[in-house]
Amino acid sequence: MDFMIGDMHFCTCALAGWLDIIMVVVLCAMLMAGYPVAFSLAGTALVFAVFGLASGVFDLSYLRPFPQRIFGAATNTTLIAVPMFIFMGVILEKSKIAEELLEAMAKIFGSLRGGLGLSVTVVGALLAASTGIVGATVVTMGLLSLPTMLRRGYDPAFASGSIAAAGTLGQIIPPSIVLILLGDVISNAYQKAQLEQGVFAPETVSVGDLFAGALIPGLMLVGLYLLWQIIVAITQPNKAPAIPAEEMGSRKEVWMGALKVLPPPLLLIVAVLGSILAGAATPTEAASVGAIGAMLIAGARLAPKGSFASGRPAVFVSAGAIAGLVLLTSFLDLRLGRQDVPQIESIGIMLAFFLFALTPWGIIASLIQMRREKCLSPILDQTARVTTMVFTILIGAALFSLVFRGLGGDDTVRAALEATPGGVVGALITVMLVMFILGFFLDFIEITLVVVPLVGPPLLAMGLDPIWLGVMMAVNLQTSFLTPPFGFALFYLRGVAPPEIATGQIYRGAIPFIFIQILALGLLAAFPQLATWLPGVLYQ
Repeated sequence: MDFMIGDMHFCTCALAGWLDIIMVVVLCAMLMAGYPVAFSLAGTALVFAVFGLASGVFDLSYLRPFPQRIFGAATNTTLIAVPMFIFMGVILEKSKIAEELLEAMAKIFGSLRGGLGLSVTVVGALLAASTGIVGATVVTMGLLSLPTMLRRGYDPAFASGSIAAAGTLGQIIPPSIVLILLGDVISNAYQKAQLEQGVFAPETVSVGDLFAGALIPGLMLVGLYLLWQIIVAITQPNKAPAIPAEEMGSRKEVWMGALKVLPPPLLLIVAVLGSILAGAATPTEAASVGAIGAMLIAGARLAPKGSFASGRPAVFVSAGAIAGLVLLTSFLDLRLGRQDVPQIESIGIMLAFFLFALTPWGIIASLIQMRREKCLSPILDQTARVTTMVFTILIGAALFSLVFRGLGGDDTVRAALEATPGGVVGALITVMLVMFILGFFLDFIEITLVVVPLVGPPLLAMGLDPIWLGVMMAVNLQTSFLTPPFGFALFYLRGVAPPEIATGQIYRGAIPFIFIQILALGLLAAFPQLATWLPGVLYQ
């Protein structure tokens, strides 16, 4: 009996040293089995915390910061941008603005070989810069463009791959949900790496830095997509035929239609992204501007024309008031509570109060119009669902990371990366390969909130640039949306594709774009300035 107890004690002690690794394996198994992500994270953490306590290798003090982590996630000013960007994207989807963009671009490019594919990529880039939501973009373009492309004789695999790839641009082109989450995680990892190195006044990395760093790589990826589609159209014209010019209407009609549709989304992109890159607004402030702008655009589009009661005048008055406020703040100091205020600035402050009072008029009119068109409830419902999912996963990931650290996981990861052949380069390649493989099975949110906090501090302690590393990870995570068998963009497209499109055709169409993204990752690794140049120019 004593012999058996001794054996059990020996096995328990032997397993105790491997609990952190077993914990990660169990989590992956639960996720692949289809259990909800947030509850898999929290449940696995609690079970292994109990095992750790029973084995004497886990200290309950590691769980004390958990309530503060929850409170910190709820009050994090950076993460407040997430629901507002989601709200903005859902408005543009439900109010049919994306549909109008696709129709206008299809008419502009449709008479060229591969023109419909080019229009899908351009619209995908525009929607990425104004929504950042992959699912909405893929579903919208799949419903509207895929039947048209098939009817016009496009190869099903090429058409499916073009739509799925264009939809993933919302992951890398700012503003992007993954960049917001990555920015917060990379910032914490960078500060932790510096503190461990004895730097007690650590530098910070903001989401704005990551937005600026991702802009050029995102545009480069758009260019590579377009280049591939042009090559296919030239070398294999039967896969991407042109639409006869006579069916497209006159060039004047095409461009007049485009000029009616393009300005509002472009102005929204300039207002949101431009204010962040110029340093005039934080991502959270810019997200609020984007949400208000999207409501006004939707209100103007949905309101019937020619009627004062429709609310259209109120929308334009509010839009003008917002533009006036931007101009005033650009040229005058409108801060309150100062001792000596010049007369011109006093007038500017009074005018700003007046313009601010006009702003709610158009917003209320837009909300009434969206409710009248029965799209307000779906917008609020989808926004609440996606936001709840993100923050619930965030809380589960916080508990998981605390238990993982308590079991010695940080030391295990650091030792593994330091032991990797090739030094810093070998460690980086290993991490990127692991993230790429995990992307076959896991969503970008799980990888961002679970994997990046574990590997980020050791990599940054090796001297890697945090902005460059964040953008590299963002491009890698974008690839996860296209990798079979569980690429989410492929799932979204499969859900709305016509029955005659086989799942194998969708997978086959995505493969060239996966290689393009790997090429982009290689270019980014070879030329880090693609990610670091713009933040350096803007903020340093």
